[in-house]
Amino acid sequence: MSVSIFDSFLTSSDMIAVFDDAAIVQAMLRFEQALAQAQADVGLLPQATANTIAQACDVQRYDVGALVVASRRAGSLAIPLVKELTKSVANIDAEAARKVHFGGTSQDVIDTAMVLATREALQLLDDGLHDLTGRLLELAEQHAATPVLARTLMQPALITTLGFKFAGWLAPLVRARARLREHAARALQLQLGGAVGTLSVIGEQGPTVVERMAAILGLRAPDAAWHTQRDEWVRLGLEVAVLSGSLGKIAADLSLMAQGEIAELAEPSGEGRGGSSAMAHKRNPVSSMIALAAATRTPQHAAALLAAMGQQHERGLGNWQAELAEWPSLFLSAHGALYALNEALAGLHIDSARMLRNIGEFKDLIYPGDAQDAAALARPAQRLAEQQLRQLRADITKLSTPS
Repeated sequence: MSVSIFDSFLTSSDMIAVFDDAAIVQAMLRFEQALAQAQADVGLLPQATANTIAQACDVQRYDVGALVVASRRAGSLAIPLVKELTKSVANIDAEAARKVHFGGTSQDVIDTAMVLATREALQLLDDGLHDLTGRLLELAEQHAATPVLARTLMQPALITTLGFKFAGWLAPLVRARARLREHAARALQLQLGGAVGTLSVIGEQGPTVVERMAAILGLRAPDAAWHTQRDEWVRLGLEVAVLSGSLGKIAADLSLMAQGEIAELAEPSGEGRGGSSAMAHKRNPVSSMIALAAATRTPQHAAALLAAMGQQHERGLGNWQAELAEWPSLFLSAHGALYALNEALAGLHIDSARMLRNIGEFKDLIYPGDAQDAAALARPAQRLAEQQLRQLRADITKLSTPS
Protein backbone atom coordinates (compact mmCIF):
# COMPACT_ATOMS: atom_id res chain seq x y z
CA MET A 1 0.00 0.00 0.00
CA SER A 2 1.44 3.37 -1.02
CA VAL A 3 0.43 6.42 1.01
CA SER A 4 0.72 10.08 0.19
CA ILE A 5 3.17 12.28 2.08
CA PHE A 6 0.23 13.75 3.97
CA ASP A 7 -1.06 10.31 4.96
CA SER A 8 2.39 9.29 6.15
CA PHE A 9 2.59 12.48 8.21
CA LEU A 10 -0.43 11.28 10.21
CA THR A 11 0.64 7.69 10.88
CA SER A 12 3.67 5.57 11.75
CA SER A 13 6.24 3.78 9.63
CA ASP A 14 5.44 0.53 11.45
CA MET A 15 1.77 0.62 10.45
CA ILE A 16 2.59 1.61 6.88
CA ALA A 17 4.81 -1.48 6.68
CA VAL A 18 1.97 -3.76 7.81
CA PHE A 19 -0.23 -2.78 4.87
CA ASP A 20 2.58 -2.27 2.36
CA ASP A 21 1.89 -3.78 -1.08
CA ALA A 22 4.68 -6.33 -0.74
CA ALA A 23 3.50 -7.30 2.75
CA ILE A 24 -0.03 -7.98 1.51
CA VAL A 25 1.23 -10.02 -1.45
CA GLN A 26 3.45 -12.03 0.89
CA ALA A 27 0.42 -12.68 3.10
CA MET A 28 -1.47 -13.89 0.03
CA LEU A 29 1.38 -16.26 -0.74
CA ARG A 30 1.24 -17.52 2.85
CA PHE A 31 -2.39 -18.41 2.14
CA GLU A 32 -1.38 -20.42 -0.95
CA GLN A 33 1.41 -22.17 0.92
CA ALA A 34 -0.87 -23.05 3.85
CA LEU A 35 -3.63 -24.26 1.51
CA ALA A 36 -1.25 -26.67 -0.21
CA GLN A 37 0.21 -27.87 3.08
CA ALA A 38 -3.22 -28.45 4.62
CA GLN A 39 -4.27 -30.46 1.59
CA ALA A 40 -1.07 -32.52 1.79
CA ASP A 41 -1.72 -33.16 5.49
CA VAL A 42 -5.09 -34.76 4.70
CA GLY A 43 -3.80 -36.67 1.67
CA LEU A 44 -5.32 -34.60 -1.12
CA LEU A 45 -1.94 -34.01 -2.74
CA PRO A 46 1.62 -35.31 -2.24
CA GLN A 47 3.87 -33.61 0.31
CA ALA A 48 6.42 -33.07 -2.46
CA THR A 49 3.84 -30.96 -4.34
CA ALA A 50 3.17 -28.84 -1.24
CA ASN A 51 6.92 -28.37 -0.81
CA THR A 52 7.29 -27.22 -4.41
CA ILE A 53 4.45 -24.72 -4.05
CA ALA A 54 5.96 -23.45 -0.79
CA GLN A 55 9.30 -22.93 -2.56
CA ALA A 56 7.63 -20.47 -4.94
CA CYS A 57 5.75 -18.55 -2.22
CA ASP A 58 8.31 -15.80 -1.75
CA VAL A 59 7.29 -12.26 -2.68
CA GLN A 60 10.85 -11.50 -3.79
CA ARG A 61 10.20 -13.66 -6.87
CA TYR A 62 7.46 -11.35 -8.15
CA ASP A 63 7.08 -7.83 -9.54
CA VAL A 64 4.55 -6.45 -7.06
CA GLY A 65 4.01 -3.24 -9.03
CA ALA A 66 3.20 -5.18 -12.16
CA LEU A 67 0.76 -7.37 -10.22
CA VAL A 68 -1.05 -4.28 -8.94
CA VAL A 69 -1.36 -2.85 -12.45
CA ALA A 70 -2.58 -6.20 -13.82
CA SER A 71 -5.17 -6.45 -11.05
CA ARG A 72 -6.99 -3.39 -12.40
CA ARG A 73 -7.85 -5.29 -15.58
CA ALA A 74 -8.32 -8.68 -13.94
CA GLY A 75 -10.67 -7.37 -11.24
CA SER A 76 -8.68 -8.87 -8.37
CA LEU A 77 -5.08 -8.87 -7.19
CA ALA A 78 -5.35 -12.62 -6.61
CA ILE A 79 -5.87 -13.42 -10.31
CA PRO A 80 -2.50 -12.18 -11.64
CA LEU A 81 -0.73 -13.40 -8.50
CA VAL A 82 -2.05 -16.96 -8.86
CA LYS A 83 -1.16 -16.87 -12.55
CA GLU A 84 2.43 -15.87 -11.80
CA LEU A 85 2.67 -18.31 -8.88
CA THR A 86 1.51 -21.12 -11.15
CA LYS A 87 4.18 -20.18 -13.71
CA SER A 88 6.82 -20.13 -11.00
CA VAL A 89 5.80 -23.57 -9.72
CA ALA A 90 5.67 -24.94 -13.28
CA ASN A 91 9.30 -23.96 -13.76
CA ILE A 92 10.10 -26.39 -10.95
CA ASP A 93 7.46 -29.09 -11.46
CA ALA A 94 4.75 -28.92 -14.13
CA GLU A 95 2.55 -31.46 -12.33
CA ALA A 96 2.71 -29.52 -9.04
CA ALA A 97 1.58 -26.38 -10.88
CA ARG A 98 -1.78 -28.06 -11.53
CA LYS A 99 -2.47 -28.01 -7.76
CA VAL A 100 -1.74 -24.32 -7.13
CA HIS A 101 -4.76 -22.57 -5.57
CA PHE A 102 -6.71 -25.86 -5.67
CA GLY A 103 -10.17 -25.32 -4.18
CA GLY A 104 -9.64 -21.66 -3.33
CA THR A 105 -11.01 -18.46 -4.83
CA SER A 106 -9.76 -14.89 -5.12
CA GLN A 107 -11.66 -13.61 -2.10
CA ASP A 108 -10.35 -16.46 0.04
CA VAL A 109 -6.79 -15.37 -0.72
CA ILE A 110 -7.31 -11.65 -0.21
CA ASP A 111 -9.55 -11.83 2.86
CA THR A 112 -7.13 -14.17 4.61
CA ALA A 113 -4.20 -11.94 3.69
CA MET A 114 -6.02 -8.96 5.19
CA VAL A 115 -6.73 -10.97 8.33
CA LEU A 116 -3.03 -11.81 8.67
CA ALA A 117 -2.06 -8.15 8.18
CA THR A 118 -4.75 -7.00 10.59
CA ARG A 119 -3.42 -9.34 13.26
CA GLU A 120 -0.09 -7.51 13.04
CA ALA A 121 -1.84 -4.14 13.00
CA LEU A 122 -3.80 -5.03 16.13
CA GLN A 123 -0.60 -6.01 17.90
CA LEU A 124 0.82 -2.57 17.15
CA LEU A 125 -2.33 -0.96 18.56
CA ASP A 126 -2.22 -3.18 21.64
CA ASP A 127 1.43 -2.31 22.27
CA GLY A 128 0.68 1.39 21.87
CA LEU A 129 -2.29 1.16 24.21
CA HIS A 130 -0.17 -0.68 26.76
CA ASP A 131 2.28 2.23 26.82
CA LEU A 132 -0.33 4.99 26.77
CA THR A 133 -2.57 3.51 29.46
CA GLY A 134 0.43 2.81 31.66
CA ARG A 135 1.64 6.40 31.39
CA LEU A 136 -1.82 7.87 31.92
CA LEU A 137 -2.34 5.70 35.00
CA GLU A 138 0.97 6.90 36.41
CA LEU A 139 0.09 10.54 35.81
CA ALA A 140 -3.44 10.15 37.17
CA GLU A 141 -2.21 8.59 40.39
CA GLN A 142 0.44 11.28 40.82
CA HIS A 143 -2.15 14.04 40.35
CA ALA A 144 -5.23 12.52 41.96
CA ALA A 145 -5.33 15.49 44.36
CA THR A 146 -4.05 18.27 42.05
CA PRO A 147 -6.82 20.88 41.73
CA VAL A 148 -7.74 22.05 38.26
CA LEU A 149 -10.62 24.05 36.85
CA ALA A 150 -13.27 21.89 35.20
CA ARG A 151 -14.87 23.35 32.10
CA THR A 152 -18.29 22.68 30.63
CA LEU A 153 -19.54 24.08 27.33
CA MET A 154 -16.01 25.52 26.98
CA GLN A 155 -16.52 27.74 30.05
CA PRO A 156 -15.14 27.62 33.61
CA ALA A 157 -17.31 25.39 35.81
CA LEU A 158 -16.33 23.86 39.18
CA ILE A 159 -13.10 22.50 40.64
CA THR A 160 -12.01 18.95 39.84
CA THR A 161 -8.59 17.27 39.95
CA LEU A 162 -6.16 16.60 37.18
CA GLY A 163 -6.11 12.94 38.24
CA PHE A 164 -9.88 12.71 37.80
CA LYS A 165 -9.54 14.28 34.36
CA PHE A 166 -6.75 11.87 33.40
CA ALA A 167 -8.87 8.94 34.62
CA GLY A 168 -11.55 10.14 32.21
CA TRP A 169 -9.01 9.95 29.41
CA LEU A 170 -7.75 6.57 30.54
CA ALA A 171 -10.96 4.58 31.05
CA PRO A 172 -12.08 4.51 27.38
CA LEU A 173 -8.61 3.37 26.31
CA VAL A 174 -8.66 0.47 28.77
CA ARG A 175 -12.08 -0.53 27.47
CA ALA A 176 -10.87 -0.17 23.87
CA ARG A 177 -7.94 -2.50 24.48
CA ALA A 178 -10.19 -5.14 25.97
CA ARG A 179 -12.84 -4.87 23.27
CA LEU A 180 -10.35 -4.96 20.43
CA ARG A 181 -9.11 -8.26 21.80
CA GLU A 182 -12.64 -9.59 22.17
CA HIS A 183 -13.62 -8.70 18.61
CA ALA A 184 -10.29 -9.90 17.21
CA ALA A 185 -10.86 -13.33 18.75
CA ARG A 186 -13.92 -13.70 16.51
CA ALA A 187 -12.92 -11.70 13.44
CA LEU A 188 -9.40 -13.02 12.87
CA GLN A 189 -10.56 -16.14 11.09
CA LEU A 190 -9.58 -18.01 7.97
CA GLN A 191 -11.48 -17.37 4.78
CA LEU A 192 -11.82 -20.53 2.69
CA GLY A 193 -15.01 -21.34 0.84
CA GLY A 194 -14.16 -21.72 -2.80
CA ALA A 195 -16.16 -20.18 -5.61
CA VAL A 196 -19.53 -19.87 -3.80
CA GLY A 197 -18.56 -20.73 -0.22
CA THR A 198 -19.40 -24.44 -0.36
CA LEU A 199 -15.88 -25.92 -0.68
CA SER A 200 -17.30 -28.02 -3.52
CA VAL A 201 -13.99 -28.54 -5.33
CA ILE A 202 -12.24 -29.91 -2.24
CA GLY A 203 -15.18 -32.20 -1.48
CA GLU A 204 -15.79 -34.10 1.75
CA GLN A 205 -12.34 -33.23 3.05
CA GLY A 206 -13.22 -29.53 2.91
CA PRO A 207 -13.99 -29.00 6.63
CA THR A 208 -10.84 -30.90 7.61
CA VAL A 209 -8.73 -28.77 5.26
CA VAL A 210 -10.25 -25.63 6.80
CA GLU A 211 -9.36 -26.78 10.32
CA ARG A 212 -5.83 -27.73 9.34
CA MET A 213 -5.19 -24.59 7.33
CA ALA A 214 -6.46 -22.37 10.13
CA ALA A 215 -4.10 -24.12 12.53
CA ILE A 216 -1.14 -23.60 10.20
CA LEU A 217 -1.87 -19.85 9.98
CA GLY A 218 -2.78 -19.49 13.66
CA LEU A 219 -6.29 -18.27 12.85
CA ARG A 220 -9.74 -19.26 14.02
CA ALA A 221 -11.50 -21.80 11.82
CA PRO A 222 -14.78 -20.20 10.70
CA ASP A 223 -18.16 -21.86 11.03
CA ALA A 224 -18.60 -21.21 7.31
CA ALA A 225 -17.22 -18.95 4.60
CA TRP A 226 -17.92 -15.30 5.37
CA HIS A 227 -17.57 -13.90 1.85
CA THR A 228 -20.67 -11.70 2.26
CA GLN A 229 -21.20 -12.10 6.01
CA ARG A 230 -19.12 -9.12 7.09
CA ASP A 231 -20.60 -8.47 10.54
CA GLU A 232 -17.74 -9.74 12.73
CA TRP A 233 -15.14 -8.11 10.50
CA VAL A 234 -16.87 -4.74 10.39
CA ARG A 235 -17.41 -4.75 14.17
CA LEU A 236 -13.66 -5.05 14.59
CA GLY A 237 -13.11 -2.11 12.25
CA LEU A 238 -15.66 -0.03 14.12
CA GLU A 239 -13.87 -0.69 17.41
CA VAL A 240 -10.73 0.78 15.82
CA ALA A 241 -12.80 3.80 14.80
CA VAL A 242 -14.10 4.22 18.37
CA LEU A 243 -10.52 4.07 19.63
CA SER A 244 -9.57 6.89 17.27
CA GLY A 245 -12.47 8.93 18.62
CA SER A 246 -11.30 8.41 22.21
CA LEU A 247 -7.78 9.45 21.24
CA GLY A 248 -9.21 12.53 19.56
CA LYS A 249 -10.98 13.49 22.80
CA ILE A 250 -7.67 13.34 24.68
CA ALA A 251 -6.02 15.43 21.99
CA ALA A 252 -8.80 18.03 22.12
CA ASP A 253 -8.50 18.46 25.89
CA LEU A 254 -4.72 18.51 25.81
CA SER A 255 -4.59 21.11 23.06
CA LEU A 256 -7.06 23.36 24.86
CA MET A 257 -5.18 23.10 28.14
CA ALA A 258 -1.94 23.89 26.26
CA GLN A 259 -3.25 27.18 24.83
CA GLY A 260 -1.03 30.07 25.85
CA GLU A 261 -3.88 31.78 27.70
CA ILE A 262 -4.51 28.61 29.77
CA ALA A 263 -1.01 27.05 29.92
CA GLU A 264 -1.88 24.26 32.35
CA LEU A 265 -0.32 21.52 30.21
CA ALA A 266 2.29 21.55 27.46
CA GLU A 267 3.61 18.98 25.05
CA PRO A 268 7.36 18.36 25.06
CA SER A 269 9.47 20.87 23.14
CA GLY A 270 12.93 20.89 21.60
CA GLU A 271 14.53 18.81 18.84
CA GLY A 272 12.37 20.51 16.21
CA ARG A 273 9.02 19.75 17.90
CA GLY A 274 6.19 22.23 17.51
CA GLY A 275 8.08 25.13 16.07
CA SER A 276 6.72 27.75 13.72
CA SER A 277 8.26 28.80 10.40
CA ALA A 278 7.20 32.40 11.06
CA MET A 279 6.84 32.87 14.84
CA ALA A 280 9.74 31.78 17.02
CA HIS A 281 7.75 32.10 20.25
CA LYS A 282 5.19 29.42 19.35
CA ARG A 283 5.05 25.97 20.98
CA ASN A 284 2.56 24.11 18.81
CA PRO A 285 0.88 20.95 20.19
CA VAL A 286 1.83 18.78 17.21
CA SER A 287 0.93 15.45 18.84
CA SER A 288 -2.56 16.70 19.57
CA MET A 289 -2.78 17.97 16.01
CA ILE A 290 -1.97 14.53 14.57
CA ALA A 291 -4.43 12.75 16.86
CA LEU A 292 -7.18 15.26 16.06
CA ALA A 293 -6.56 14.86 12.33
CA ALA A 294 -6.78 11.08 12.68
CA ALA A 295 -10.03 11.32 14.63
CA THR A 296 -11.47 13.73 12.07
CA ARG A 297 -10.85 11.33 9.19
CA THR A 298 -12.07 8.18 10.93
CA PRO A 299 -15.88 8.58 10.68
CA GLN A 300 -15.75 8.54 6.89
CA HIS A 301 -13.81 5.28 6.87
CA ALA A 302 -16.17 3.70 9.41
CA ALA A 303 -19.20 4.82 7.44
CA ALA A 304 -17.75 3.27 4.29
CA LEU A 305 -17.41 -0.10 6.04
CA LEU A 306 -21.05 0.01 7.06
CA ALA A 307 -22.15 1.12 3.61
CA ALA A 308 -20.27 -1.81 2.06
CA MET A 309 -22.06 -4.46 4.10
CA GLY A 310 -24.94 -4.90 1.65
CA GLN A 311 -22.97 -7.32 -0.50
CA GLN A 312 -24.91 -9.10 -3.23
CA HIS A 313 -25.72 -12.82 -2.99
CA GLU A 314 -22.64 -15.02 -2.37
CA ARG A 315 -19.97 -12.55 -3.58
CA GLY A 316 -20.17 -8.78 -3.65
CA LEU A 317 -19.67 -6.47 -6.61
CA GLY A 318 -17.89 -3.23 -5.78
CA ASN A 319 -18.75 -3.07 -2.08
CA TRP A 320 -16.21 -5.69 -0.96
CA GLN A 321 -13.57 -3.89 -3.00
CA ALA A 322 -14.52 -0.59 -1.35
CA GLU A 323 -14.19 -2.19 2.08
CA LEU A 324 -10.69 -3.44 1.23
CA ALA A 325 -9.60 0.04 0.20
CA GLU A 326 -10.95 1.67 3.37
CA TRP A 327 -9.75 -0.91 5.88
CA PRO A 328 -6.06 0.04 6.23
CA SER A 329 -6.90 3.73 6.71
CA LEU A 330 -8.59 3.00 10.04
CA PHE A 331 -5.43 1.41 11.40
CA LEU A 332 -3.09 3.99 9.90
CA SER A 333 -5.02 6.78 11.61
CA ALA A 334 -5.44 5.03 14.96
CA HIS A 335 -1.78 4.10 15.26
CA GLY A 336 -0.68 7.55 14.16
CA ALA A 337 -2.76 9.06 16.96
CA LEU A 338 -1.49 6.52 19.49
CA TYR A 339 2.12 7.07 18.53
CA ALA A 340 1.75 10.85 18.73
CA LEU A 341 0.02 10.86 22.11
CA ASN A 342 2.56 8.45 23.56
CA GLU A 343 5.24 10.95 22.56
CA ALA A 344 3.29 13.82 24.10
CA LEU A 345 2.58 12.14 27.41
CA ALA A 346 6.09 10.77 27.78
CA GLY A 347 7.34 14.35 28.20
CA LEU A 348 4.15 16.14 29.28
CA HIS A 349 4.75 19.37 31.22
CA ILE A 350 2.21 19.95 34.01
CA ASP A 351 2.00 23.42 35.57
CA SER A 352 0.03 22.94 38.80
CA ALA A 353 0.80 26.48 39.93
CA ARG A 354 -0.84 27.85 36.78
CA MET A 355 -3.85 25.64 37.46
CA LEU A 356 -4.23 27.26 40.88
CA ARG A 357 -3.94 30.74 39.36
CA ASN A 358 -6.62 29.90 36.80
CA ILE A 359 -8.88 28.68 39.60
CA GLY A 360 -8.22 31.85 41.52
CA GLU A 361 -9.45 34.01 38.67
CA PHE A 362 -12.93 32.43 38.89
CA LYS A 363 -13.16 31.21 42.47
CA ASP A 364 -15.37 34.06 43.67
CA LEU A 365 -17.81 33.36 40.86
CA ILE A 366 -17.83 29.61 41.42
CA TYR A 367 -17.97 29.65 45.22
CA PRO A 368 -19.03 33.16 46.31
CA GLY A 369 -18.29 33.76 49.93
CA ASP A 370 -16.72 30.34 50.43
CA ALA A 371 -13.38 30.54 52.22
CA GLN A 372 -12.28 26.98 51.47
CA ASP A 373 -9.06 26.56 49.51
CA ALA A 374 -8.84 24.81 46.16
CA ALA A 375 -7.51 21.56 47.65
CA ALA A 376 -10.51 21.26 49.96
CA LEU A 377 -12.91 21.97 47.11
CA ALA A 378 -11.18 19.31 45.00
CA ARG A 379 -11.52 16.49 47.56
CA PRO A 380 -14.74 14.98 46.13
CA ALA A 381 -13.04 14.64 42.77
CA GLN A 382 -9.94 13.24 44.45
CA ARG A 383 -11.95 10.51 46.21
CA LEU A 384 -13.68 9.53 42.99
CA ALA A 385 -10.39 9.57 41.08
CA GLU A 386 -8.71 7.29 43.61
CA GLN A 387 -11.63 4.88 43.54
CA GLN A 388 -11.74 4.79 39.74
CA LEU A 389 -7.98 4.44 39.44
CA ARG A 390 -7.91 1.38 41.70
CA GLN A 391 -10.28 -0.39 39.31
CA LEU A 392 -8.43 0.84 36.24
CA ARG A 393 -5.12 -0.41 37.64
CA ALA A 394 -6.68 -3.83 38.19
CA ASP A 395 -8.07 -3.83 34.64
CA ILE A 396 -4.70 -2.82 33.15
CA THR A 397 -2.91 -5.50 35.16
CA LYS A 398 -5.35 -8.11 33.88
CA LEU A 399 -4.82 -7.00 30.27
CA SER A 400 -1.05 -7.12 30.75
CA THR A 401 -1.03 -10.61 32.25
CA PRO A 402 -0.41 -13.38 29.68
CA SER A 403 -3.43 -15.65 29.35
